[in-house]
Amino acid sequence: MVAIVSPCVNVCELDEERDLCLGCARTIDEIGAWSSGTPEWRAAVMADLPARRAALSRG
Repeated sequence: MVAIVSPCVNVCELDEERDLCLGCARTIDEIGAWSSGTPEWRAAVMADLPARRAALSRG
């Protein structure tokens, strides 16, 4: 499996209502676990990001 690069965009600000980073749309736990996560876990997180970003943009 190909390595999955972090979705971090260096905009690290937490939306406390949704518990998501406004830059990458990951949770604090996901951000912390990214470097040790399996490729399958990273792929699952990446698959969730478009919906999370849409939710964040709706406010």
